[in-house]
Amino acid sequence: MVEAGRGRLVEILGCKWSVEVLRAVRRGVRRPGALERAIPGISTKVLSERLTKLVGAGLLERTAYPEIPPRVEYALTRAGERLVGLIDELERLEAELAQAAQPAAAGAASTAAGPSP
Repeated sequence: MVEAGRGRLVEILGCKWSVEVLRAVRRGVRRPGALERAIPGISTKVLSERLTKLVGAGLLERTAYPEIPPRVEYALTRAGERLVGLIDELERLEAELAQAAQPAAAGAASTAAGPSP
């Protein structure tokens, strides 16, 4: 059972659209049309697939209001909030690693060039 859960998270984290949908919902974008406008490049089909997948994974909750026209909104679940926090932390680590690599790469380049005359 652990393997199935791990596979779902890997699939979600490996999909840029899933991550973008989670971020947009965290920013307060809750309706499908607004999500489509808030996420450049996402198609209606992909958005629908991602929303279904994220609800199925327990990361988003879907609320349908009995109105005419029908209204649907999405919100992060507690697990979704945790996952977005972890994604943010991974991005901070990535930025730190990139900064740490810059001085090392600059030092290696100057060493490779040899001593100045």
